[in-house]
Amino acid sequence: MASLKSVVLALALLVGATHAFSPRVLKQGSQLRLAATVEKLAAKDTAAKASKVVDVPPESLTRFTKGVKQVATLGPKTWNKDTIEKLFLAGVDVFRLNLSHGAEDKIEPAKFIREIEAKYNRPIGILVDIQGPKHRVGMFPNADAGTKVSLKKGQMYTFDLEDKEGDEERVSLPHPDVMAALEVGHRVLIDDGKMIVIVREKDADGKWVKAEVMNDATLSSRKGFNLPDTYVPGSALTPKDLKDLQLCLDEIDFDWVALSFVQEAADILQLRELMGDHPGKVIAKIEKPNAIDNLKEITDVCDGIMVARGDLGVEMLPEDVPMLQKEIIDVARAQGKPVIVATQMLESMMDNPAPTRAECSDIATAIYDGADAVMLSGESAAGKYPVESVAMQQRVISRVEKDPRWLSRSPEAASSDGTFSDALIKSAVSMVRTMKAKCMVVVSESGSSVMRASRERPEVPILAIVPEVKTARWLNLQKNVYATVIDSKVGDSEKLFEKAIESAWEKHLLTSKDDIVIATAGLPYGTKGAANVIRVITGDAGKPPAFQKIA
Repeated sequence: MASLKSVVLALALLVGATHAFSPRVLKQGSQLRLAATVEKLAAKDTAAKASKVVDVPPESLTRFTKGVKQVATLGPKTWNKDTIEKLFLAGVDVFRLNLSHGAEDKIEPAKFIREIEAKYNRPIGILVDIQGPKHRVGMFPNADAGTKVSLKKGQMYTFDLEDKEGDEERVSLPHPDVMAALEVGHRVLIDDGKMIVIVREKDADGKWVKAEVMNDATLSSRKGFNLPDTYVPGSALTPKDLKDLQLCLDEIDFDWVALSFVQEAADILQLRELMGDHPGKVIAKIEKPNAIDNLKEITDVCDGIMVARGDLGVEMLPEDVPMLQKEIIDVARAQGKPVIVATQMLESMMDNPAPTRAECSDIATAIYDGADAVMLSGESAAGKYPVESVAMQQRVISRVEKDPRWLSRSPEAASSDGTFSDALIKSAVSMVRTMKAKCMVVVSESGSSVMRASRERPEVPILAIVPEVKTARWLNLQKNVYATVIDSKVGDSEKLFEKAIESAWEKHLLTSKDDIVIATAGLPYGTKGAANVIRVITGDAGKPPAFQKIA
């Protein structure tokens, strides 16, 4: 505060005196201007103290060198600031806010995330997940008491559009578009596939269908259902989704938005149009057969993909899901777009402090398949061990990425788009491997060169140098990428690379002055679309001896 007082005194002398030693009475306007200036200085002083950057605890440093990233869903049990910070330090790179049960209560957690981001001076991604057209059956009497109707295999059961409570013979299916699209022979999978019915008869006016129950089961109010054989035309965004999206655009500083139940590229284009000039990136959740049929076209127009194995495993044969996971990842990887593998990765840790061995293998399989990120849902949103779940996932990732079998494999080369930028990045990554570089620096205005580098899988940390924090945040989903913000007015290229090396040390990506760094940039810095320089730099920002042997 001493410096602030000095400034205030200087201002008072400046405004209130004809010269330094002849004070006079201030006019009212001058008094108001002085008061406003003092107030601004005090606010800056307070903000500077509040924004003091805190070092990451030593025990958390390894989570900032892993390749595969972690997405974790927040819920009422975990969206307090203290738990969010623990989740971040345990490994979370992107926080998912699930809008299925509302959007307004996600505003405060999003602000907490930004406060933690500022505290550690490390970008954090925020992903908002739109519910999409989730279909549910109607109500039964005494729904609050959990009334259930028991149905037997072979029984005929009616679904109709009548707005009245269900019973042992019928229930409302309050979705006219679904009723119109259903055809004889189509399956309806209720309650995540616990109950399966097949349509055997349909009303000519489209008011009801009669279906055969294929297994003994119980049915209760508002149970969701899936339609693996049925294409339901119409918007992928419901009125609820539109309301939630607008709230997010107005109130939440998000970086990614995920769209559920995507069926075709037009669904993504519709969402983009609604977002206007918002810089948020769009993720397509692949969970329907139609999305698999249109996978290439959907990937063309989105910014990232999520393998949503929950609904995908209901609508498709469960034995097909592992192969579909690989197919989806391959298509996304070919375009250099990040892909998240989600659902039931550590399901047993909802109630237990340790995972099953099969769950650990599931995480490892996603890594070997080429995923950019793995996601936790209920484990981090409502489970008993949210921080432990994130930490366990991080431990599996780190263990796989240090294994000799992982390091000795020959990853499939990514396709080239034939541009100079792509050729330069491929060359830089080849140099990373040949020179056994400790990390790679990619200077990028838009982030596109960073995406190219991540697609090539150098398997060392990629320090992305970008001019805006919003770019750093969405890049946090990309494999191997850790971003830092450097103003595009930094000066000449030497100063830029010096700052990059400083940042690499600050982020603990370097351990010795002899470490080799491969840096690529488009110069002058801030030129969009340029990529024209590759530099070999040592950990002390020098040049390696030309005839020194590579360690």
